[in-house]
Amino acid sequence: MHRLELTEVFAAPVERVYGAWIDARQLQLWFTPGDMRVPEATADVRPGGHYRIVMEGSDGQRHIVAGQYREIVPNERLAFTWQWEHGSVVTHVDVTFRAVGAEQTELSLVHTQFDNADQRERHNRGWSSCLASLARYLRTSRSPP
Repeated sequence: MHRLELTEVFAAPVERVYGAWIDARQLQLWFTPGDMRVPEATADVRPGGHYRIVMEGSDGQRHIVAGQYREIVPNERLAFTWQWEHGSVVTHVDVTFRAVGAEQTELSLVHTQFDNADQRERHNRGWSSCLASLARYLRTSRSPP
C-alpha cells in the first residue's frame, strides 16, 4: 500500500485551522483544488458521523468524495475514511493540528491505503492544491462567529 504525507504551517491559530476542517460552510470556501468550487458540503463531525463534499469544475463536471469520521480530538486530530462516489477504494486520512506559538498552526496530513503510486500522486496534487486554498482562505477571510 502507498502512503502520502504532507506538512504545512498556516498563519492562523490552531482553533481557526481546525474549525475550517469541521464547519461545512467553511469547507465550501476552500476544500477544492485549483479553480473548482464546492456547491455542497456536509460534515457530521463525531466518531461514526459522515461527511460529503461536492467539488465542481468550470466545465460543470462534479467530483464527489465522502467518508466517515473515525476519530476526533478537537484542535488536535481528525481521522476519517475517504471514498470517491462510484469508487470502490476506501482510503484513510489522518490530519493532526499543532499550535506553533499563538498565531501559527502546523498541519500534518497522512493519507494511506492507496493501491498504487499513480493514485497517491493524483491525491498529492489535489491535497497540495487544497492546502494552498486553505492558506488563501485563512489569509483573506475573517474568523467565523
